[in-house]
Amino acid sequence: MSVTLDHVSQMVDGVTTIRDVSLTLERGSLSVLLGPTLAGKTSIMRLLAGLDKPAQGRVLVDGKDVTGIDIRKRSVAMVYQQFINYPSLTVYENIASPLRVQGKPKAEIEMRVREAAALLKLEPYLKRTPLQLSGGQQQRTAIARALVKGADLVLLDEPLANLDYKLREELRTELPKIFEASGAIFVYATTEPSEALLLGGRTVCLWEGEILQFDETPKVYRKPDTLKVAEVFSDPPLNSVDIEKKGGSVNYAGGVSAPANGLYASLPDGSYRIGFRAHQLGVDRSATGAHVFPAEVTVTEITGSESFIHVKHSQSDWVSVLPGIHEFVPGDKLDAVLDPANVFIFDSSDRLVAAPAM
Repeated sequence: MSVTLDHVSQMVDGVTTIRDVSLTLERGSLSVLLGPTLAGKTSIMRLLAGLDKPAQGRVLVDGKDVTGIDIRKRSVAMVYQQFINYPSLTVYENIASPLRVQGKPKAEIEMRVREAAALLKLEPYLKRTPLQLSGGQQQRTAIARALVKGADLVLLDEPLANLDYKLREELRTELPKIFEASGAIFVYATTEPSEALLLGGRTVCLWEGEILQFDETPKVYRKPDTLKVAEVFSDPPLNSVDIEKKGGSVNYAGGVSAPANGLYASLPDGSYRIGFRAHQLGVDRSATGAHVFPAEVTVTEITGSESFIHVKHSQSDWVSVLPGIHEFVPGDKLDAVLDPANVFIFDSSDRLVAAPAM
């Protein structure tokens, strides 16, 4: 089975939310819709599901036009950010409900409910009602009901967003195994780059209703086609600065000049913009060949295992992520250090010119 959005556009209250999107998803695939709020993730899911009809373009299933066909006539299951269960039914009956609607035999219902419950570690809770469960267990129940339905297309719209950190991490590690075992087409929406990386598969990078890049997740992360893709796929936000390459030197906006080593060595003379992620910015001079920027600390956030050091260099605001606890205070002066081999270089059209070898 394949599902295709063919040059689809969508409008809500006169505002275009999806702009000429073309996308094909194949059986057994996991595709992550990654983008900030209002990027178009939910709109694309609703079009895939048949909940909405596009203003322009077509929706195809195995090449057949299904545009406008009701969701009840499609093989689709959907899990929302706000988990939805039947409060008066037990976990067992919640999971079994789509199978009973389909008129499946009792023995088959029993087998498939037990399989889904085992997959999502819900076996001890089958006799409980949703109100007797934790948030994570309720969301597992909603996911189990979607899986047991046997739908060809399973849509998960930020399903972990309302869970606490521990539960999110636990489910994030389990979901890829569940997806692989199912064989359906899975589409997973998230605002979090770390979640996309953990889930793997392929990532659809979205911005203001447009697909910026669609490829294997590690490739999108390591070689973003444009500056905007790099920004969407960076958390903390991508650091960036304008540069001028001239001969054997590179001049950074803000006054720092340095040898054109690293990725700059083979770069033609001209103006560029570079981007670098927070873990690529250090705060010492130990790296050989590193470029050094005088900076001032503006904010320090300590998580326990890491410290997020926000600094200002000239007119640029950057953030560095350092392992361990670093107790800088606002106003501290330090040297921000960048390895010129660890930068993304973009041309005047914001297209990728060079990327780190990761």
